[in-house]
Amino acid sequence: MLPDPLRTELAAVPGLRLLTQPEELERFSRDAYDYSPVLQKRLAHCRAELVVRPETVEAVVRVAAACRRHAVPLTLRGSGTGNYGQSVPLESGVVMLMTQLRAVRSIDQATGVAVVESGCLLKDLNRELSGFGRQLRLMPSTWRSATIGGFIAGGSGGIGSVRWGFLRDPGHLLGLEVVTIDEDPRVLQLDASDAEALNHAYGTNGIITALRLATAISVDWQEVVVDCPDWRTAVDLARRCSSAAIDLHLCTVLEAAVVEMLPSWDLPRRSADRLLLLVAPDAVSTVQRLASDLGAELTHLGAEAARHGSGLRELSWNHTTLHLRQRDPEWTYLQMLLPQPEMHCLDMLKRSWGDDLLWHLEGVRQQGVQRIAALPLVRWRGEEALEQLMQQCRDLGALIFNPHVLTVEGGGLGVVDADQVATKHRYDPAGLLNPGKLGGFSN
Repeated sequence: MLPDPLRTELAAVPGLRLLTQPEELERFSRDAYDYSPVLQKRLAHCRAELVVRPETVEAVVRVAAACRRHAVPLTLRGSGTGNYGQSVPLESGVVMLMTQLRAVRSIDQATGVAVVESGCLLKDLNRELSGFGRQLRLMPSTWRSATIGGFIAGGSGGIGSVRWGFLRDPGHLLGLEVVTIDEDPRVLQLDASDAEALNHAYGTNGIITALRLATAISVDWQEVVVDCPDWRTAVDLARRCSSAAIDLHLCTVLEAAVVEMLPSWDLPRRSADRLLLLVAPDAVSTVQRLASDLGAELTHLGAEAARHGSGLRELSWNHTTLHLRQRDPEWTYLQMLLPQPEMHCLDMLKRSWGDDLLWHLEGVRQQGVQRIAALPLVRWRGEEALEQLMQQCRDLGALIFNPHVLTVEGGGLGVVDADQVATKHRYDPAGLLNPGKLGGFSN
């Protein structure tokens, strides 16, 4: 049980709201982990004993000090759009909502570098950047509701990864403001080098209160749909578009069976293997030529900004999974980087699993090289079948990023990041921040 003195102490903190209603505790103890039947079973019982929402960095410091003094676990949360249980309190305690720390502190007119508080929504940050002729480089498909702090702490890539790679690539995160949870909590200003250990660490090794980010020059992205005569052509065209001399922001490839189950909105109604592209205005003609060379049919939907929602972004990355699960919750998914060349792996897995595996691919840049990632839709047949599928993927040369595990390491490369662990020992020596999520830490 949460110590009464802790509740009393927190109730007296200026700029801190305490949420205690059962429905609030339930709501803010969950994220979108129900994408995974494995995590749904594992996390169903987890619930915070208290939820707090700070309005200032000073209130964050006071919460950190109180939780350390009373040895109470503290789990950080943005909008809760993550799919892996990143913000679920495994050991109960306090959940801290960061959504009121949402100010855009500065945007550099010359460089576009933005300093923003962690609870700022990506859509709001992007709107502020547009006034400076800038835009975010990377964002998840949940960009309308996700916070920038949650994206850095729990995400890895998404829309823009075909051009800009992944969040942990050098050059995206330029610095962090962090509150420690040691005996005397401090507010630290970390440079890019020191900030890397907190990037994609699930909030286990420091409380991110503000971020310094690189941005990109604004582009009036054009929405393009290309329907292909067969699956092999679709994959080939994705490769050609990704390697062409064009400005490309999204390159999604969907098997026809997936297209048929997605919202139609204003898209062409065809049963075909399909590419969804966001390209610069001057790239549309090049994509048209590449598509025509392969016998594919292109539809230019116009400028993304003119569509006011329900755009191609909301059909890509994990929104694809979301839409299929809304139709049938028996669908789950995997995440992997495909071997090169890709077709042998794709064909072998399809041959083995048939309609229990539907292909959804995303163009990405990995260590400077254009690659194809896969987020296949997988019909749930139990944990044993899922393990068999993942092992076959590995045997075929795919690199699995398992979305059905809880730890930072398990969902990533499967190895302990010594810098992340060392940073936790330095900033959270008692192991109170989001305990159970950093597998390499022990206190």
